[in-house]
Amino acid sequence: MSIESSLQVSEEVAQATADILTAIGERIRSARLAQGMTLQALAAASNLSPSMLSLVERGRATPSIGSLVVIANCLGVAMSDLVAPGTPANPGVVVRVADQQIVEMASHVIRRIIREDRVRGVSIAINEYEPDTGNSEQPVSHDGYEYGFVLEGTLSVEVDGTPFVLTPGDLISYGSRKPHRLWNYSKDKVRTLWFNLQRD
Repeated sequence: MSIESSLQVSEEVAQATADILTAIGERIRSARLAQGMTLQALAAASNLSPSMLSLVERGRATPSIGSLVVIANCLGVAMSDLVAPGTPANPGVVVRVADQQIVEMASHVIRRIIREDRVRGVSIAINEYEPDTGNSEQPVSHDGYEYGFVLEGTLSVEVDGTPFVLTPGDLISYGSRKPHRLWNYSKDKVRTLWFNLQRD
């Protein structure tokens, strides 16, 4: 691939990401207004600052995965409603790779939504963490239950103040109401398969 082609692809990815962020911000604002909730009320419920939420709603800041999950929980919607609305409530037997929504979150965390099954209350995604990135700067908590499986790399997970180091083949599970934080402290990319259940 030529330098010109590489630059064009990079520009297209950057524009697609900007469009996605703008759309996510608009959906958050619409969901908040539909709930009759002020920006300050959402900030208090999510433990995020009003200024940060305002930037997110205007598409000028990239929320982390953890922040998006918390915001969605506070608004009473699934995270996929903010990221990939229009995902069928009961998808078919097979989800083709071409149909999977890919979103680049804060700090170059890539989330590939494999299956969003709203009927059964489960979301399945592959998350990729570049070095020194994670789901959130601070531990987050929300409704639900999580199962995480490491496919590649070394992932540090803190659950309710207890640290765990996971390597390929390791699985972790915990109630999402416990404060938790995922972080890649290594120099290599980390890939995980993550299951989020809406119910505890």
